[in-house]
Amino acid sequence: MRRREFFAFVSVAAAAWPHFARAQQDERVRRIGVLSGPAADDPETKTPMAAFLQGLQQLGWTDGRNVQIVDRWAAGADDSRKYATELAALAPDVILATGSAAVGPLLQATRAVPIVFVYVADPVGAGFVESLARPGGNATGFTPFEYSMSGKWLELLKQIAPGVTRAAIIRDPATSTGLGQFAAIQAVAPSLGVEITAVNVHDAGEIERAVTAFARSSNGGLIVTGSALAASRISRLRSRLASTCLHR
Repeated sequence: MRRREFFAFVSVAAAAWPHFARAQQDERVRRIGVLSGPAADDPETKTPMAAFLQGLQQLGWTDGRNVQIVDRWAAGADDSRKYATELAALAPDVILATGSAAVGPLLQATRAVPIVFVYVADPVGAGFVESLARPGGNATGFTPFEYSMSGKWLELLKQIAPGVTRAAIIRDPATSTGLGQFAAIQAVAPSLGVEITAVNVHDAGEIERAVTAFARSSNGGLIVTGSALAASRISRLRSRLASTCLHR
């Protein structure tokens, strides 16, 4: 597994530790809710989840012994809302949320259960926390980058392939992260002489059709934004999309 993923999830476990430490005294089984996506058997989610469980175990918490892990895997916005409501109704001691698509629905479902999030870009801009220094409310966590960094991806694409004049941006339009990253890329595109096209991630077939159509013209590039759903869809289509782009 990547070290960054390992330490991020171990840190989540460490952040939850003070809240659970009292359980060692009364030996009550604590409950942790997990809302992630898009599927438990997806390579993009299996490794981080394994690291999270390993981090908890290192702190003395073992699933099925002194802690119960209740996980839900959301494949889209409807799933996220449904499972957020389910987890909130269970009143767990804490909820781990992966990505903006999970955090938003959870905050709508509960303002009482503590939420620790990971892989959320600009949580302040998304309205999840009041500030980075003082989150306030019932949510806190880790952010991998701010939206302005998304513009650097397009700059990097131009450095790698100076002839690129068009770029397809694969994003999740149902989250603030998907919209924010696209807006940042869109803002720098004119200065780089690149025309951008949004490709939404509603389903794998839609992505494949859109990218195939986009690849029919020359001088094109592809950017996958930071979204668990987007990463999963692309992971499953990577070989076919690579073949499509290379042979156009």
